[in-house]
Amino acid sequence: MNQAVRSSKSAKVIKGATGDWEVVVGMEVHAQVTSNAKLFSGAPTAFGGAPNDHVSLVDAAMPGMLPVINQECVTQAVRTGLGLGAAINLRSVFDRKNYFYPDLPQGYQISQFKQPIVGEGAVTVDLADGESVTVGIERLHLEQDAGKSIHDQHATMSFVDLNRSGVALMEIVSKPDIRSAEEAKAFLVKLRAILRYLGTCDGDMEKGSLRADVNVSVRRPGEPLGTRCEIKNVNSIRFVGQAIESESRRQVGIIEDGGTIEQETRLFDPGRGETRSMRSKEEAHDYRYFPDPDLLPLTFDQAFVDRLAADLPELPDARKARFVADYGLTAYDADVLVAERENAEYFETVARGRDPKLAANWVINELAGRLNREGKEIADSPVSAEQIGAIIDLIGEGVISGKIAKDLFEIVWADGGDPRAIVEDRGMKQVTDTGAIEGMVDEIIAANPDKAEQAREKPAMLGWFVGQVMKASQGKANPQAVNALLKQKLGL
Repeated sequence: MNQAVRSSKSAKVIKGATGDWEVVVGMEVHAQVTSNAKLFSGAPTAFGGAPNDHVSLVDAAMPGMLPVINQECVTQAVRTGLGLGAAINLRSVFDRKNYFYPDLPQGYQISQFKQPIVGEGAVTVDLADGESVTVGIERLHLEQDAGKSIHDQHATMSFVDLNRSGVALMEIVSKPDIRSAEEAKAFLVKLRAILRYLGTCDGDMEKGSLRADVNVSVRRPGEPLGTRCEIKNVNSIRFVGQAIESESRRQVGIIEDGGTIEQETRLFDPGRGETRSMRSKEEAHDYRYFPDPDLLPLTFDQAFVDRLAADLPELPDARKARFVADYGLTAYDADVLVAERENAEYFETVARGRDPKLAANWVINELAGRLNREGKEIADSPVSAEQIGAIIDLIGEGVISGKIAKDLFEIVWADGGDPRAIVEDRGMKQVTDTGAIEGMVDEIIAANPDKAEQAREKPAMLGWFVGQVMKASQGKANPQAVNALLKQKLGL
């Protein structure tokens, strides 16, 4: 276990009837490798095919069929290990993990046990309160996925779909360094971001490309680790948080009532917001691991690793540091922008040659806010980075005000088009003629003598007059000119 000392600020406990309890969480994340073919066969990995349409004779475990390692999957695993700052093992061994399940055709899973392809690493996780914690990575190993049992298509029978059988998975095992549901969610978000930056897993939890087994235990602060329960196959970040909250409180309740925690595998029921028992937790010896006799040890040289390391993309931590140093962004804004590779690249296109803080504000608040409301990703945005950049340019040139810019954004979102041409065609330029603005200011002051007197006594009232002038000009008056003229006319 990572023994990094935590500050009192980060000491997270839950209150029980008999005192404080600390939650201890470790995660086993199963990430589907981005590859056109499966780990040991040439069958396709595309999502959504007809049942049993993406199945080779190897995947179906037909007699005499032998596995052949997919080099691309090995490459992707090594690249992921490098992205996690982990040790790369130049020699690893594939084992047979023996258990029976209807959707496991061989009666065993080809996995790695004592000698995985990737060893220890670490992920730095930034939390909402500004604190950072380091979560150790125990290992990353390659293994093949099982198929899928389908129980709801017939009253008395279950069906088996082997399309996923043999798909390459990276199982990324964390150390028990996580101390709250929020830390667990932040870890999974960060891990998914790293995988997506690397292009080694698409991180799509809805399609099952990323799933988490969550190990939860509780203890009195400072005491040895308690007995853990594993919550299996949690398929959303929100559910990970809910499962940890529910399971930790269940365990505290049992212990405080004088009971003991049984090591077991549990499932999370999102509808009830609780975990329920699935089976007693197996130990490694229950699986009767032994080296797969059909596969030689996997070996490669350091030069192979070095070539992959030299070709890695800029990862989230490095990009965040650059955004803070080069663009002058706050750590929070940089965090938001680098969370997804596409968002960061969109921002950099907008910021090129422009005020980066203004660019960040538009991408984070206007664009991302609208995308969230519409349930869209930035790749599906109807407003391009070039169009956002043009809107920012129009503000900087004084052609439009900030308010008009937001109206322009809505027009571009709905109808597309060149922002400059839209401003020209629709007469959206802001009024900078002080003579025209002065006339509006005089009319509003004359129509509201009582409020004018109040403003002279309470300058905060100036905002009311600014609003009235902007309303009279349909938002086109230059706000700076309006403020200056009002102060002059009211003697402020």
